[in-house]
Amino acid sequence: MAVTTTDHMVPHKSTVPATAGQQVELFVREHDGTPSGPPVAREVVLMLHGRSIPVLAGYDLQYTSYGWADALAQAGYDVFMMDLQGSGRSPRPRMEDPCNVNPSEQGAINPPLSGARTASYPFVLTNSQSDQDELSTVVEYIRSIHNVSKVAFIGWSAAAFAMGPYAIKNPGKVESLFLLAPIFPPLGPSNPPTLPAPGFPSHVLTRTGFEQAWTNEVHCTNQREPGIVDVVWGALMDEDPIGRTWGKVLPTGRPEGVSRFRNFVTWGWNKTTAGQGGVLGGNVPVLIVHGEYDVTANTTPPSSNPALDFHVPALYDAITGSHKLLVTVECAGHSMPWEGQHNNLHNLSKHWLKHTNVDGNTQGRFDMDENGNISPAP
Repeated sequence: MAVTTTDHMVPHKSTVPATAGQQVELFVREHDGTPSGPPVAREVVLMLHGRSIPVLAGYDLQYTSYGWADALAQAGYDVFMMDLQGSGRSPRPRMEDPCNVNPSEQGAINPPLSGARTASYPFVLTNSQSDQDELSTVVEYIRSIHNVSKVAFIGWSAAAFAMGPYAIKNPGKVESLFLLAPIFPPLGPSNPPTLPAPGFPSHVLTRTGFEQAWTNEVHCTNQREPGIVDVVWGALMDEDPIGRTWGKVLPTGRPEGVSRFRNFVTWGWNKTTAGQGGVLGGNVPVLIVHGEYDVTANTTPPSSNPALDFHVPALYDAITGSHKLLVTVECAGHSMPWEGQHNNLHNLSKHWLKHTNVDGNTQGRFDMDENGNISPAP
């Protein structure tokens, strides 16, 4: 299957408080695998990243068979991947200043900061509304350039904060919803705080911190391929021209780099809103997938802060429509797109996009083994 790749810079009027009202451009990559020949109904998919991983490192990893977006394009889909502001190749306002990094993480920045470390922008960068506004702009752009009415959504991790509420508000524009390891606080806040919220614009992640967080969820032999940590870290550095100049200096004399990611404040995604109007699982079919070892999207032990107490199965329970499925994947964690189960994940998503069912079922809880076999959950 011939796939055409195009990078788009989508015009958007920013609602991020730091740049409110300014015209910005959102980065969107398209892998178009639409079959040639007689005209066919174009099948469009939009993939959105989570909190800390930019979209290309997450969905378009250029290493052996890990490119999820390419796998979908090869199957005949027109696949779009977008970076929200504060991530990847979209604008990252206020994040170039190391003084705007989370104070507890500033020790990872090298060379050390000199003088007073006063933030030039002492506020959280983005929020649920600005993320949904950017998602809406990209959806309208896709609908316009390809004359389609609906777009299928695939979201990983914190993408659920934007894609879930957007689908509830705009069911006529969303074909289906595939959520991988969705972050879902059942008792999270429904209403926004006063914006901009006090805080800091950006976090930084070191290579050591990245590897350790992933390792904490690796518990079986074939879960993670040797050397894949370096591959993914290299992809993260490719997406961050400033971050890769920070961090400790290696024996080679070059910096190891850090991965910068936005700080954001969320609301409007909880058990009440997820069940609103029976839209999810009704007008919009939903497939939820998570790894059996995922403690990022399943808070263990439970947090005393409702906004930070996450439970994937609780999202399945909260959805009031009947067209909903939950699949727990064996030998997988939160980083499943980079793990041994990635090919089975690709195949599951392709089947879902084509049939909106799992093994012929449109409701229920299931397990997937390392061979990709699906069985009802006990």
